[in-house]
Amino acid sequence: MHWFTEFSIPKSQFPISHQSKILSMGSCFAQTMGQKMKDSKLDVLVNPFGTIFQPIALSELLLSSINQKPLDEHLILERNESFFHFKTHSDLVGNSKEDLLEKINLQLQSTSNHLLESTHLILTLGTAWVYQLKTTNSLVANCHKQPAASFEKRILSLEEMTKALKTAFEAILDKNTTLKIILTVSPVRHIKDGIPENQLSKSLLRVLCAELEKTFATSCYFPAYEIMMDELRDYRFYKPDLIHPTAQSENHIWEKWSESFFSPITQRKINQLSKINNDLQHRPINPQSKSHQEFLQELLGKLERMQPEFDFSSEIQNIRVQLQAFSQLGKS
Repeated sequence: MHWFTEFSIPKSQFPISHQSKILSMGSCFAQTMGQKMKDSKLDVLVNPFGTIFQPIALSELLLSSINQKPLDEHLILERNESFFHFKTHSDLVGNSKEDLLEKINLQLQSTSNHLLESTHLILTLGTAWVYQLKTTNSLVANCHKQPAASFEKRILSLEEMTKALKTAFEAILDKNTTLKIILTVSPVRHIKDGIPENQLSKSLLRVLCAELEKTFATSCYFPAYEIMMDELRDYRFYKPDLIHPTAQSENHIWEKWSESFFSPITQRKINQLSKINNDLQHRPINPQSKSHQEFLQELLGKLERMQPEFDFSSEIQNIRVQLQAFSQLGKS
């Protein structure tokens, strides 16, 4: 008996390995998948401007980065003695206007460097609903808890989204001709907009991805949203808010991602790294026990064998400090 609908995802023509350099931007799902890649010791920069949900904001940040153009200072606001920018997430916060601009410019430079050097750009689109600041008519990336009356809410048209991302992609590919672009629609449902409104938004984003795929031969689509909607359609695969996927669901999508983008060799390495990460998170009942000392010695050996290829220098140092403390304790 089959309990859910499975569908096959072909092997990607743009494989990712530990030799790849990756920039992942977009919704909180971009953060989730990006963190899993970081944990797997892949070279990835994740959401340098914080979580960005809508495609116009993403295209503007990509263009500002690749063209090394600063963000508009007029879109900085102060709230509770902290400073934010309407084009970035509240994760980017300064204790002064100058402090915020310095942080933003550092992220613009870092993103620019990644766009020039990366093998892959991953964009996860969250919603086509946007908020337009009435005083400037600017489409914001985040409202920063400002009064609703300050904004006009509307849905983006397919034409304006396509034009914005096409312009950004052309500018990036002009400077990095070998870059591969992976597009996906976030499986996180924006039901605060309304159920029909969320479906309209996701449908537009899916068509947008298809249009970009047709335009750019170096782009492809990964069906994260479809996996959630068809393979994981039961509410048990959602967190209590009934919006975000559970860790189990995220792991299932990660497995599908791995099968599509990673070679068997890369998958084996990632599985090894996953086991090591689990060992590193181990919390002993008795940290002074002989069995824990033996565990640390074995783990140290694993890390040292992996060290030539992957940087475990801080973890190795931490374990050596623990073992040294054991040794001194035994002498006392």
